[in-house]
Amino acid sequence: MSRGKPPPDPRLRPRRLSWRGFLPIFGVLLALSSGQAMIRPAFPDKDLATAAYALALASYWAVVSVVFCLVVARQRRRVFDLPMRELSAAAGRVAGGDFTARLTPAHPRDEWDYVDVMFDDFNTMAAELRSIEAIKDDFIADVSHEIKTPLAVIANYADALRHAEQLTPEQLREHSETIAKATRRLAALVANILKLNKLENGRIAPAPRPFDLARQLSEAAITFADAFDAKNINFTAVLPDQAQVEADEGLLEIVWQNLLANAVKFTPPGGNVELSLTSAPEAVSVTVQDSGCGMTQAVKARIFDKFYQADPSAGGGDGNGLGLALARRAAQMAGASMALRSAPGLGSAFTVVVPRRFGKR
Repeated sequence: MSRGKPPPDPRLRPRRLSWRGFLPIFGVLLALSSGQAMIRPAFPDKDLATAAYALALASYWAVVSVVFCLVVARQRRRVFDLPMRELSAAAGRVAGGDFTARLTPAHPRDEWDYVDVMFDDFNTMAAELRSIEAIKDDFIADVSHEIKTPLAVIANYADALRHAEQLTPEQLREHSETIAKATRRLAALVANILKLNKLENGRIAPAPRPFDLARQLSEAAITFADAFDAKNINFTAVLPDQAQVEADEGLLEIVWQNLLANAVKFTPPGGNVELSLTSAPEAVSVTVQDSGCGMTQAVKARIFDKFYQADPSAGGGDGNGLGLALARRAAQMAGASMALRSAPGLGSAFTVVVPRRFGKR
């Protein structure tokens, strides 16, 4: 199957003809072509058909060809070879881990050719790789910090249990519960990291099928009934009897679990959490609203970043900053979109819009 011609890059602005390039070439070719007229007077008319005249012409045009090839080689070296050497050297630096390598286009932006565009794309690629490297370093640092905290708790309390004979039964129980809590936190962190990694690397492919979203939301809310009761939270569910959608049920389950867990965490005792669903012909909207502390604009700008926690103490200090990042990525994979509405002191509302049919926005 033949491929269509790709559209021209909008950054290309090459000049079709330049007087600076035309005049030198015209002068050289004119001088070379006029040289044949200088050979003709050296031979009488009767010698024009001799081998000597043919050899003179051949020698002259051989010299012309050599000069022409040298001119072409110089142009090729200036226009192609040198830029490609520069690109190769810069690519070698990037391959060696130096993402600061940059190339300077040879022409002004309004005269760019394909080599200039290639240099610009290389600079963009190097900048993106440098950004990815910084994100990776930050991710490793965040993971190390998050893992170090529960491990330190486990190590300290396990060391205390080595002297169990000096502890009261109540202290033994408290130490054991603290170790168990830190272990659960560590296990949840590892599970969320693995799950988020699979989502971001495309190792979890969406498997859409028709199902009742209202039923799924009801079941998700039931799993948090004990958590609501423990904090005396007034939970309200405004759900229709049925809401059919075509989506990946497993991915959306991740979304509801994390949004409800976030609502429980940041809603104070005696507060309110509402789960609601509204239907439209093309999509359904699910909102999880709480009466927690709310967020400032600065917090909202980063709330979906991995490991970001605006105020860990507000949620009891047992989070790892992955829940909302995981929820948003799962929603995106499921073909849904997520929006946030929040203000300090007014709580937060996360709205997820799920298309009726997978792939339709």
